[in-house]
Amino acid sequence: MKPTQKLHELGQSLWVDNITRDMLREGTLKRYIEELSVTGLTSNPTIFDKAIGAGESYDEQIAEVSGSAEDPDGPGANSDENVFFELALADLRDAADLFADAHTRTAGVDGYVSLEVSPLLADDAKATIEQAAKLHAKGEHSNLYIKIPGTPAGTEAIEESIFAGIPINVTLLFDDQQYLASAEAYMKGIERRIEAGLDPVVHSVASIFMSRWDVAVAEEVPAELKNRLGIAIGGRAYHAYRELLNSDRWMRLANEGARPQRLLWASTGTKDPDASDTLYIEAFASPFTVNTMPDKTLEAFADHGQVGDLMDPGAGAAEGALKEFEGAGIDLAALAQRLQDEGKESFNKSWGELLKTIGSKRGVTA
Repeated sequence: MKPTQKLHELGQSLWVDNITRDMLREGTLKRYIEELSVTGLTSNPTIFDKAIGAGESYDEQIAEVSGSAEDPDGPGANSDENVFFELALADLRDAADLFADAHTRTAGVDGYVSLEVSPLLADDAKATIEQAAKLHAKGEHSNLYIKIPGTPAGTEAIEESIFAGIPINVTLLFDDQQYLASAEAYMKGIERRIEAGLDPVVHSVASIFMSRWDVAVAEEVPAELKNRLGIAIGGRAYHAYRELLNSDRWMRLANEGARPQRLLWASTGTKDPDASDTLYIEAFASPFTVNTMPDKTLEAFADHGQVGDLMDPGAGAAEGALKEFEGAGIDLAALAQRLQDEGKESFNKSWGELLKTIGSKRGVTA
């Protein structure tokens, strides 16, 4: 039995953090589903920028979309941004079809693909809410998550979008407090739906980024602490997640038929070339969670990964490790905020590069 299947049978969903049109056309994603137990997919602007800029796979559609003289969505609908969303949704609809069996089999818990709202809207709740609704409607698939960052404005947008019945992947989370803020927004949206007599089942995941912690402190901590911070932060977040699922508040919602917002481990590709390429996959083995990983990490884990002990839902081991980092002078709360701020800036930069690629392609093909 492959390590990927073992992990799946222990109750964790394995998603791949990549999408290209070639992956779809050449059957790579289909192979991941059939052979590596992959049940979902995530995307981001950097992934699409690389895919669109790498060859000619998107050129025909770019020319077709760019050639539309009129658009019912009104002025600006033929912008580089909207051309991108047409390209992305075409890929994600095809991917969503491949995951339809998993989505049906799990009664909507699994089998998702994800599309991110413009990161330029991270501090604009109203615009995020509007774009999330528009993108999900255009996607025309129930197993399409819309990604919203877990910023202060994002939490407002998450609550409103969940209340509107839109499945949400909360992104750009870095610690337990940011995770709990997203969970609070999710539960408020569900509580409002119950009060309004609406279906309480609206699915969501909360994506917490792990490897960036270790990159951030690599030059600031002694050798014995390297590549341990992300795992410890994840342990604290997992404890918070399990505590929330056992809370009276959540139990009341579950009694009304609601489904939990699942914790998703993101940024699980190892950045340190001297560390194991399956480090974060093995460390975050945990039931009723998702691990989304780059395709290279997925292939590596399938080849030589080890499924050992599951994550401890208790707080002891994680807190002990985190005290060591605090003793080394790391302000964990400040670093979590810094990582989220830097993540916003990075997303904005990637978005700009993506639109530049689209604009360049339109100049060549239109």
